[in-house]
Amino acid sequence: MAFSKNPGESTPGTVELHPPIHHEVFSASRAGHLDTRLRRFIYRPDRLAERYVKPGDRILDFGCGPGFFTREFAKQVGEGGEVFPVDLQEEMLRILREKLGPEDLLSRISTHRCEPNTIGLPADLNGTFDAAFAIFVVHEVPDPVRLFREICLLLKPGGTFFYSEPPLIVPGKEFRKNLALAERMGFLVIETKLFFVNRAAVLRKV
Repeated sequence: MAFSKNPGESTPGTVELHPPIHHEVFSASRAGHLDTRLRRFIYRPDRLAERYVKPGDRILDFGCGPGFFTREFAKQVGEGGEVFPVDLQEEMLRILREKLGPEDLLSRISTHRCEPNTIGLPADLNGTFDAAFAIFVVHEVPDPVRLFREICLLLKPGGTFFYSEPPLIVPGKEFRKNLALAERMGFLVIETKLFFVNRAAVLRKV
């Protein structure tokens, strides 16, 4: 992987690695804003799950927050599947477990608190995930290159990576740069689209 050695120095076919833009982490104290009827109506997490998740799949929900998308992923994988909701904040994971418990979905999930600079799942899980989601969260990560590399390692060959960012926080130039970095880490961009008004891309592990 031939990256430019110095920030700002580039050669043909390389991606310029300027210091990453690191945005503020969304606090768990505001978790209630992330799981509302209005957001469910706008984003239709059930339809997203139906499109990219199959019964029996193993799913990574990186930056899961209070479980807005996790709930539908867990429903879709069924009894034979498993969802790994991953978040930096233990409070987010606690809220998620409290919400999904009464819905009898806890047996399908394995929550994991990550560190700021790594997902940190066990290496024996590499190559076992069918799909991964990073929705409205990569902009909070200090090292997106490492994140994309770890997600690629976790996915099976041909596995799907759904990546989306809000345009008011992540401009088009930053989003396109991240897609180029993801391709350097072993992904192929299959499709770019709008996820409501947000930029989104579907990538495949090569």
